[in-house]
Amino acid sequence: MVTSVATEGAGYARYTYRLRVSSTALAALMAEWDRCRWIWNECVAKSKATHLHNKASPEDKGSCGPAQLDRMLTVARTATAWLREGSSVPQQQVIRDFGKSRAKAQKDIKDRLPMHRRAGMPRWKKKGEADPSLNCTRRGFRLKDGRLQLAGGISLTVVWSRDLPSEPSSVRVYRDSPGHWYAGFVVAARAESLPVAGAVLGVDWGVKETATTTSGVHDLPHAQHGKKAQVKLTRYDRMMARRKPAKGQAGSKGFREAKRLRAKLHRKVARQREDTGRKWAKRVVRDHDAIAVEDFRPKFLARTTMARKAADAAIGATKRSLIEMGRKHGRAVHLVHPAHTTMDCAHCGARAKHALPLGMRTYTCIACGTLPDSLG
Repeated sequence: MVTSVATEGAGYARYTYRLRVSSTALAALMAEWDRCRWIWNECVAKSKATHLHNKASPEDKGSCGPAQLDRMLTVARTATAWLREGSSVPQQQVIRDFGKSRAKAQKDIKDRLPMHRRAGMPRWKKKGEADPSLNCTRRGFRLKDGRLQLAGGISLTVVWSRDLPSEPSSVRVYRDSPGHWYAGFVVAARAESLPVAGAVLGVDWGVKETATTTSGVHDLPHAQHGKKAQVKLTRYDRMMARRKPAKGQAGSKGFREAKRLRAKLHRKVARQREDTGRKWAKRVVRDHDAIAVEDFRPKFLARTTMARKAADAAIGATKRSLIEMGRKHGRAVHLVHPAHTTMDCAHCGARAKHALPLGMRTYTCIACGTLPDSLG
């Protein structure tokens, strides 16, 4: 699985590999995660205390930035032997991640975004509920004899499904909801130029069809991966409902098994959607030099009657894959504001909001007489 994480030039890419974790390595990883989780919760406590102090004493405001939290970590590692047993690299990265999360929440508050669009302040990470995640920079890990060695003597077996294109600059080791361990390496992406295709394409997003284009052969029909898996998902939901534990009690073995199977199926559906989107994006980028894409944000559909079908279409993930694929292969991908994508003629630019019915291949421009099929 490869996902882009930067935008400059070819940018950077994250190459994710499955990990084989022994019992010894698992114990070491969980101990490291306990330290990082404790630091995160201390940062949350410090942030809350700073907020209460600033609210009570507006004339003597304090701050809770990464610099203050770094000093707090230094004092804590000096006074606590348990913290010193772990590597300082992932612990410092926890503070960096906390700082980014808190800064984003404060920016949303300052910009007066609606509550449903705000990121929210960082919250506590509870033991047994939060999935482990460790971030290491270059000085916190190394690759030796095909194995991933983290600071602190943690050695992990990597399932190398493909070769890394270059030396990684950082790695993220994490466990997903079904309980599988992965390592995501960040490397510099390599641009792979394609021959000139001599064609351009327009893409309009929808729900009945995920992508409608000016070229009929490049339309992306709704794959309905979630609908096909709904029977099994309903079965697992019923299994969990019958075995749901009382509040404050641990779930039974059957409840945990049903929860694991449900998470595993959700992960499979997500991967199917991603695979469908990437394959379609690769075909579109290979056949066209320039692509005009509706800059559609499908989040509002979650509050409509089309929420389930829109989520199954994975419009956001597909659009992201198309943008990343265009950057990788040096194609021009232009984001067009969705306000006028079905109002303006792509040939002459005439505005016909009320004269033209919606749909990219169902009308003829009243200004120049151009058919949309002739534009592709």
